[in-house]
Amino acid sequence: MSFDTLGDLNWLAVIVAAVLWFALGAAWYHPAVLGKPWMRSVDWDPEASPPAMTTMSYVGPFVAYLVGAIAIGMLALATASDTFGEGLVLGLVVGVGISAALFYVTAVFDPQKKEPMTWFWISGLYHLIGIVVAAVLVSIW
Repeated sequence: MSFDTLGDLNWLAVIVAAVLWFALGAAWYHPAVLGKPWMRSVDWDPEASPPAMTTMSYVGPFVAYLVGAIAIGMLALATASDTFGEGLVLGLVVGVGISAALFYVTAVFDPQKKEPMTWFWISGLYHLIGIVVAAVLVSIW
């Protein structure tokens, strides 16, 4: 595999995967869904004013999801994943094998988190689902 595979990516699928991953986060972390327990897990006072959000507050994460979707697309090409089942396996391997492992380590070793395991489950599952959606999408499209 080389960076030449970038030309073989279905760029529309990659962009849509990044948009879906980003949109999932907007819903996932909404206070009516998992936002309140997540805020509690990091000891964020829900009554306090939220930090000022700028354009970069949204552009930066979207670019990160786009980079992640590109990497997943490249892995789908390298593994010849082109069915729903293969995309699901790819997403689970990447999501559990890398993302969940890193989120767990971050949760355990970050003394600033009030409820590290709550943070791990909320954040880890969000990214696991986002990665699986991206992997399935770039595999079947």
